[in-house]
Amino acid sequence: MDTTRLPALVDELIATARDAHSRRAGHTLHGNSARHLRQTVIALAASTELGEHQSPGEATLQVLRGDVTLTAGDDEWHGVAGDLITIPDARHNLRANEDSAVLLTVLAN
Repeated sequence: MDTTRLPALVDELIATARDAHSRRAGHTLHGNSARHLRQTVIALAASTELGEHQSPGEATLQVLRGDVTLTAGDDEWHGVAGDLITIPDARHNLRANEDSAVLLTVLAN
């Protein structure tokens, strides 16, 4: 069984995101294309967005640090550290309102 120290990983990924041209960084903790369940930590520097995209399946977003906004059409969800957001089965966008990290959990179809 593997154990990941999320606070240390979040620190590392946020530092990487701040320096990256894309202003984001990620690390898959569990799963790959051959598995149904995937968990990825995504860090976004302040004011960075993941452009609008379609959800690859049933998914949740747990805010590990920071402040984020998930938008799908006219609907909007705000999340801060400790919040869990169910991602709608629709095109959506994620914005970091400050340096942030989230745990994306996807059950791929």
